[in-house]
Amino acid sequence: MVTRKVRRGGRRLFVLVLPVVLAAGSGCGGTIYAITANSAQSRLDTAKALGAEKYAPYEYWYAHEHLQKAMEEAAAADYGDAIDFADTAEEYAEKAINLSKQAHEGAGR
Repeated sequence: MVTRKVRRGGRRLFVLVLPVVLAAGSGCGGTIYAITANSAQSRLDTAKALGAEKYAPYEYWYAHEHLQKAMEEAAAADYGDAIDFADTAEEYAEKAINLSKQAHEGAGR
């Protein structure tokens, strides 16, 4: 008898807690995406300021297009893919920054 009450109580708790967990979990994707996309955009802005369009065009535009795709995926609420695209954008923007800095150093700046 005690076992049944515990099981029923556990099921009730599960049924009550599950929607809260699901709601909280769905909000995390948007937050993580926003942080990742902002970081990628900041890196892309830095790359552009360093002349990456000229010194590292492949890396710069690859990052740019991945960030655009991340925004499209986020608009469709597909945050997993949006985060992946934003991560790739940040990675390639960082490469563009490094290549642009190397080009400036090589030019005697």
